[in-house]
Amino acid sequence: MSARLNGKRVAFLVTDGFEQVELTGPREALERNGAVVDILSDEEGTVRGWNHDKPADDFAVDATFEGASLDLYDALVLPGGVQNADTIRIIPAAQKLVKSHDSARKPLAVICHGAWLVVSCGLAKGRRLTSYKTLQDDIRNAGGDWVDEEVVVDGNLITSRKPDDIPAFSEQLVKALA
Repeated sequence: MSARLNGKRVAFLVTDGFEQVELTGPREALERNGAVVDILSDEEGTVRGWNHDKPADDFAVDATFEGASLDLYDALVLPGGVQNADTIRIIPAAQKLVKSHDSARKPLAVICHGAWLVVSCGLAKGRRLTSYKTLQDDIRNAGGDWVDEEVVVDGNLITSRKPDDIPAFSEQLVKALA
């Protein structure tokens, strides 16, 4: 294990139906580099990942959106998954965490449909980002500059399109925290 990120703590914000590999891939890269990773959700207990359109594994929730202390986290990660992204984007406590984190200019890493929360928070305007291709109209309509690239870094915002981009996405996230 590398010690590059020792002392760094990262929160993944998810609800049931997140794309499992978009949590497990970046989490493994972060932990391999010494970071501590927490899973935050709207309720205590567990959340269920999905493998595209099929239910997958359950994951323990470390804290709720309401109960989480933003000061603990050096970065936030927003995995995709259509069900998760459509649910989380209208949860006020999740929006509050993302807006506060972005205001603090800490790394905000977003993959696939996770960008819907960025749009709902009003954070796409004037920013260059990517996402799953079906979100490009939402991002452009919210004032963002959507591009079709593997990974895009715009200040503290790191975005990727899909599971195939996880290696590049994870690399940029680790780099931003190092």
